[in-house]
Amino acid sequence: MPGWKAVNIPAQSGRTAVVTGANSGIGYVTARELARRGASVVLACRSAARGRAAVVRLRAEVPGAQAQFMPLDLADLSSVREFAAAYAQRHASLDLLVNNAGVMALPYGRTADGFETQFGVNHLGHFALTGLLLPSLRAAAAGARIVNVSSGFHVLGRITFGEDGPAGTGGHGGPGSEHGYRRWAAYGRSKTANLLFTHELARRLTAAGSTITAAAAHPGYASSNLHAGAAALEGPTLVSRLAALGDAVVAQPTAAGALPTLYAATAPGVRQDAFIGPRLGWRGAPAPSWRAGWTLDDTAGERLWAASEELTGVSYACLPR
Repeated sequence: MPGWKAVNIPAQSGRTAVVTGANSGIGYVTARELARRGASVVLACRSAARGRAAVVRLRAEVPGAQAQFMPLDLADLSSVREFAAAYAQRHASLDLLVNNAGVMALPYGRTADGFETQFGVNHLGHFALTGLLLPSLRAAAAGARIVNVSSGFHVLGRITFGEDGPAGTGGHGGPGSEHGYRRWAAYGRSKTANLLFTHELARRLTAAGSTITAAAAHPGYASSNLHAGAAALEGPTLVSRLAALGDAVVAQPTAAGALPTLYAATAPGVRQDAFIGPRLGWRGAPAPSWRAGWTLDDTAGERLWAASEELTGVSYACLPR
């Protein structure tokens, strides 16, 4: 693992990968490097214009690359269902699912289904997508993987549960109202959900004797449109100025930020429920990452899973409790 770089990605010929949010940033680099090693890559993006432009760019940078755009809006569960159905019609199996897309520190809002936007996009949309694509993943040869991209900022938001489900989800799943909303705490909660989902998914896959591996990754502090967008929302404030300074002085390049995801997706020996990040925490070669203890809580994982199935209407029937 020390010094692991994109050139160390094993050959991916014959494998198919879906990367969400692949039109820019870490998602684009992930898709490009997988294609460079021979994978057939589906760029799953909300914007058709940006998704198609990303495919053109990728093919220019990697001549002969097998890449295609498919529309996916994680803020709308009907779009998630349409994507999964369309994928199953076009492809016999799926070797790699990279749940990369996300939003960061948005003002309060709701998804098309009524969930708090960050929790709905970052967790519930990917939970539904994974469940709907699970038959395609199970149809792949041994070695299929699911990688959920979380963040070191998961420490900002621990998930609590009330009588109606996980607090802060919005809709009928908890008190996710605008009153008392804190955008960074909401972001942290969604990233904690990514890790709890990975933890429970890994446990269930193991119990079912599946050869699919579920792992998580985070980019550390990498230059990305997520950071820029979050800073822009703050306006010309001290926070936005500090963010800009951090991007200029501390942040590692986007290509380096994608390495933990690529490692979790392709490196030999990645274990169930692994969490991979930069060696120094914010930058450096991929290495096992520290995570808050609450992201390894079996009870919380089971409760989040049950609530997520209820909220999305997507049941993992082949992976019972």
